[in-house]
Amino acid sequence: MPLFPRSDAAGTNSPAAASSSGARRRIRKTGVVAAAAAVVMALSACGGGGAPQSDGGPVELRFSWWGSDKRAQVTQAAIAAFEAENPNIKIKPEYGDWSGYWDKLATQVAANDAPDIIQMDEKYITEYSTRGALLDLSKYEIDTSKLDEAALNAGKGEKGLTGIAAGINAATILANPAVFQAAGVELPDDKTWTWDDFERISAEVTAKSPKGTYGAAAYGTDEASLGVWLRQNGKTLYTSDGKLGFEPGDIAEWWAFLKQLSEKKAVPSASEVVEAEAAPLDQSGLATGKNGLAFWWSNQLPALEKAAGSDLQILRFPSTTGKAADAQLWYKASQFWSASSRTKHPEETAKFINFLANSEKAGAALLADRGVYPNSDVRAAIESKLTPADIKVVKFIDQIKDELGEAPAPPPKGAGAIQEIVKRYTSEVLFNRQSTDEAGKKAHDEMKSAIS
Repeated sequence: MPLFPRSDAAGTNSPAAASSSGARRRIRKTGVVAAAAAVVMALSACGGGGAPQSDGGPVELRFSWWGSDKRAQVTQAAIAAFEAENPNIKIKPEYGDWSGYWDKLATQVAANDAPDIIQMDEKYITEYSTRGALLDLSKYEIDTSKLDEAALNAGKGEKGLTGIAAGINAATILANPAVFQAAGVELPDDKTWTWDDFERISAEVTAKSPKGTYGAAAYGTDEASLGVWLRQNGKTLYTSDGKLGFEPGDIAEWWAFLKQLSEKKAVPSASEVVEAEAAPLDQSGLATGKNGLAFWWSNQLPALEKAAGSDLQILRFPSTTGKAADAQLWYKASQFWSASSRTKHPEETAKFINFLANSEKAGAALLADRGVYPNSDVRAAIESKLTPADIKVVKFIDQIKDELGEAPAPPPKGAGAIQEIVKRYTSEVLFNRQSTDEAGKKAHDEMKSAIS
C-alpha cells in the first residue's frame, strides 16, 4: 500500500508557492527546458567562478528569490542585519513569485547575467549545477558543521557543493480535528497506522459527514507523492546515476490504489480533484473543512492553520507494516542558497551565504519562513521567537529524526518536467480515459525521455 504527500510546488515546499493558484503552481517546464540549450552555449566557456574583483572597496551582490510579500520582508530584514555587520557589502534584492522565477533565471544565466546569490530548488539544482552555472561552495569559508547531514548532502553533486539548505521539511499528512469530531471518528494513531487504516478511516469520515466533505484529499498531483510511495515499496523515483528507479507497473499500482480510494469515496471524485488542484492554499479542502486529511509538506502547516482558523494536527505517514520507521520519510531541503559560478565576488557571496546559514541574527529574521532551520544551534536560539504553529513543525521534525529512511537521490537534469507528467496522467486515470497500465507505460516513457 502506498504513500503520497502533496508537494509544495515551489520546491517542493514554500508557503508562498503553496498559496498560489493551481495554474501558478505548475512547473514552468517550457521556459526552463527551452532555455537549457542557451544555458549550455552560455556556459560552454565557463570555468570556475568569475575573476574576483574585490579590492577592499564597496561590493554589490544581487540576491534573487521567489516567495510572498512576507518572505520579502523577513529576507530583507536578514539582509539589513548582514549589511550592518559588513558595511562594504551591499545586497540588492531581486524577487518575484514562483510562476515566472525559473523562466527569468534561465534567461539571466544564458545571458551571463545571473544574480550572485540564487534561491535554488531541488528540481533544478542538478540541471544548473551540471551545466556549470553554480559555484562550488565547498571551496569557500562556509561552516557546515551544524547542518543536518541529509540536508547538506542534498546540495552535493558531481560539481561539488552547489547548494546550502535554506530550510528542512518533511512530507506529512495534516489532519483537521474539527472534521473528525463532527463525524464522530477518532483521529488515527500515526505511529501504528497502515494504508488499509487510511482507506478505512477516510471512507468512514466521508460516510458520516455532509455531502461534499471527504475523509481525505487525493494524492497524485506531483512527483513527490509518487516518490514516497515508491520508497515504501522498495523502489525509488530516481537512482544515484540519474535514471528512473521504478518500472511502469509500479506507478500503475500507485494509480490503482488512488482509484480504489475514489471508488470508496475516501477521497473526492475526479472532477472535484481537478477543481481542488486549481484552488489556492486558503481555499484548499483542509483549510475550508472539506477534507479531514490532506498531503502537505511540514512547513505549510502555519499558513494552512491560519486559513482554517483552527488547530491542525501533523501526522506521520501510514506505512505498509504499521511501523513508523517503515514510512520511509526523509528530511527534504525546502530550498537552497546557491551562487552563480560567474559571480565576480565569490568570497563576499560565500560570506553572505554563510551568514544566512549560521548567524543567529539571520535566524531571528527568517525564523521558519523557509522551513525548519537546518543549523541546530540557530534552531534552538530562535525557538522562543517562533509562533505556536512553527513550534509544532519544529517538534515534529525532531520527533521523526530517528525514523527517517535514507535520503533520496537528487533529481537529475530534466526532472522539472516530471511533475506535469504525473499530474496529467493522474487526471487521465481518474477520468477513466486511460487504464492504469496504459498510463503507467506512457508516463514512464515520457519521464525517461525527459531526464535522458
